[in-house]
Amino acid sequence: MRKKEVGVMQVQKKWLVVWFIVMLGIMAGCSSSESGTESTSKKEGKWAGQTLTVHLIGDFSMEDATDPITGKTNEGLNSIKQEFEKQHPGATVEFILMPWEGYTEKTQAMITSNEADVYQMPGLADFAAQGVLEPLQSYIEEDPEFSLDVFIENQVSGWKVLGPDSDELSIYGLPLIGDARFINYDKKLFDQWGVEYLSDNPTMEEIARKAKQMTGTNPVTGEENYGIWFRGDWSSAFTLVNLAEGQNGRWGTGFAWDEIQFEYNSPEMVNGLEWLLEMQEYAPDGLISNQGAERWLTDRNNIAIMLNQGPGDLILPVYAQGLEDRIGIAQEFNNDDGIGGMFAGSPVAMAKESDNKELAWEWIKFSVSEDFQRYLFEEANAMPVIKAAEDWESYKEVEKMMNPTIEAMRTPWTPRYPWASSQPRFILTSEIEAALAGKRSAKEALDKAQEESKAWLDNR
Repeated sequence: MRKKEVGVMQVQKKWLVVWFIVMLGIMAGCSSSESGTESTSKKEGKWAGQTLTVHLIGDFSMEDATDPITGKTNEGLNSIKQEFEKQHPGATVEFILMPWEGYTEKTQAMITSNEADVYQMPGLADFAAQGVLEPLQSYIEEDPEFSLDVFIENQVSGWKVLGPDSDELSIYGLPLIGDARFINYDKKLFDQWGVEYLSDNPTMEEIARKAKQMTGTNPVTGEENYGIWFRGDWSSAFTLVNLAEGQNGRWGTGFAWDEIQFEYNSPEMVNGLEWLLEMQEYAPDGLISNQGAERWLTDRNNIAIMLNQGPGDLILPVYAQGLEDRIGIAQEFNNDDGIGGMFAGSPVAMAKESDNKELAWEWIKFSVSEDFQRYLFEEANAMPVIKAAEDWESYKEVEKMMNPTIEAMRTPWTPRYPWASSQPRFILTSEIEAALAGKRSAKEALDKAQEESKAWLDNR
């Protein structure tokens, strides 16, 4: 190679090195500028320097994740974080995510140590009575941009509770995630057995008659079928109370602990438990251990009627497996006033000791906005609590299941059973299990539940 060519190549290499160094500087400058801009943005704006900590319960994730049922990629909470911070310049929102297992005790520990500003609070009645939550009525009344009219009927009243020094039900939390209970049935099995579908509002007698008709060897497939299934463990207390409501009975009266009178051993409750014991004959083994329904929501389902079901475990699997024309929904048992079933879901509440109450109220409003409610419905498989949801395209795609779900959300007993997250629930559940296991008669079990729950109240 000639010296001239070598010289030219060396010059070119030098210019490449210079160009590379310059580009690195530019990139570093851009990075520094972007970082500086982000840092500056947190120091400016109405909410400059404020950090809001939000507590959520369930299968939430900060990052995008693939749904194991649908295969769809669901957005994580990072998108929500970015949107809230965009709408509230200078603010930073951080999340504390918690599984459902042991949530009551964990939430108690968190709120005692003042770890969050805003809480997902299914146990609202207990926490409001402790005086650790901020009453929200004044925020609602003083905010011209906010109206309770956005909510589905019954959702606000369902979460009204008593504060530590009040004798009137008040708003300490607003609806965040909706829920409902209803009766499911398999139309294909009804067709194979030649049994008429359930009515929209079936009675105990109708359920019993049709469950008995469809227990045994399927006349078309030759397979063993069962007429009914219900959980005999953690949700059995709510199933039984609903049976009492269907007979114009009730769990008891009162809301404040010093006013509550349980009626766990009323004639309607005893008759309801005796009915469950009879229905056990038409169900697969394993009710107490939540077994026997493994084939439900599959092509090989062998159970005709499912009591006390909820939308969270229904809608996605039904549509993912193309069963939307096969699974029917009937309402739970109602009294003569059209009321019955457990009010369920989760409200959002503000910590009394929050240092950022104005920003916390902004988050509460944001959480019931269409943006966040749509996120919960489309990305987190949670039921919306606002009327506007019925106009969403994503709602209309699954309205065959959603319409009766929303109807069920409008008719439960409100306010929420005050004992729903407290020891009397677990006392009642334990005695129902004892009766289902054959250890006690229905009357003996409910007499014991009544006695122990009254003792718990007296010693509380």
